[in-house]
Amino acid sequence: MFVQVIQGQVTDTEQAHAAMDRWMEELAPEASGWLGTTAGVTADGRFIALARFDSADAARRNSDSPAQDKWWHEFSSLLSSGATFHDTEDVVLDVQGNPDSAGFVQVMQGAGSNPERAREVMGQHRDEWAAFRPEILGSEVAMYDQGNYTMAMYFSTEAEARAGEQKEVPPELQADMDEMNALAAGPPEFFDLKQPWLYSPS
Repeated sequence: MFVQVIQGQVTDTEQAHAAMDRWMEELAPEASGWLGTTAGVTADGRFIALARFDSADAARRNSDSPAQDKWWHEFSSLLSSGATFHDTEDVVLDVQGNPDSAGFVQVMQGAGSNPERAREVMGQHRDEWAAFRPEILGSEVAMYDQGNYTMAMYFSTEAEARAGEQKEVPPELQADMDEMNALAAGPPEFFDLKQPWLYSPS
């Protein structure tokens, strides 16, 4: 799998959403290898999207199409300072429910000191985490640049996500959290998408 992370500051959230909807209607049917996109804008106007393709080649073919180029020219005009891109095939998906039904998505960006160990820790106690936090419908982690990452967490609702954050964590799961925190190179940046835009092939 290949993921492209795109982000920037938007000047008009409604126009950005309409442009993404238009991409879904007009370009998605011709986007061979496209697997889905998670996107949205935070309350302070930060846009972020994670576009999934089955391969880097498929993403490249999509980017090279004249229709995509025209659409991107129009969409990027809504970004006040241009866009930042991160491309990677180092992707970890963990699906426990239907992420496309999420009512709240929290995206985190940061850096870690040991990506391989972080991947191992994320794979531990999956069943226990699913039982402890049933409101988490899945996660998507894109890793790039030797330790940097973007992670999307999909929740049924924001209220349930916040309630889950307040629960007392069992010792074995707390150990996972403590190790992940120890591997982090500083605090992450959060993008709370209270109205996520979730797109998948029809």
